[in-house]
Amino acid sequence: MMLLKEGEIMKWVTREFVHVDRTACPWLIRKFIDPKAEFIFTPPEKIDEAVKTQGAIPFDVEDAPLGHRNGKCSFETIIEEYGLKDPVLRELAKIVHSADTSDKTLAPEGIGLDAIMTGARFNAKDDWEAMERAAYIYDALYSYCKLKLLREKHKDELKKIDRKQQNEFLRTRMREETIT
Repeated sequence: MMLLKEGEIMKWVTREFVHVDRTACPWLIRKFIDPKAEFIFTPPEKIDEAVKTQGAIPFDVEDAPLGHRNGKCSFETIIEEYGLKDPVLRELAKIVHSADTSDKTLAPEGIGLDAIMTGARFNAKDDWEAMERAAYIYDALYSYCKLKLLREKHKDELKKIDRKQQNEFLRTRMREETIT
């Protein structure tokens, strides 16, 4: 894991033609590790060059420390390597894993994410635009996962109130409560 000095902008490099992991990881990096991160998308044969000449950190690249390993996708590996403990992220990681690997059973939502990211890359002019547009999807999935965990945590309370009250209760919890 590379630590940043104050004011330093870290560059991250991955393969071009983004899909699930290569849109999920930039979202994760910007939200939880490095909000000013810059991303380079390049043909696989130019990854080493970007690492050497620009000091970029490779991710979702064959044999990279922040790539697929031990049955985990790059998103999961980054969560692990950077010690991110957020249970909502771990729930989201199940969806990303299911979308990005052949293991479609971990989260049924993964099938939809795979379809969305497959289509999204053809609706964007380049990988940077696809990555930027995908951020909204991952923000929404993060909220979905938080809501899912809140519903489970407060299931007994929710049973006692009507649907409108449930909605208000959950909206308040979404804004105010941290899942631990």
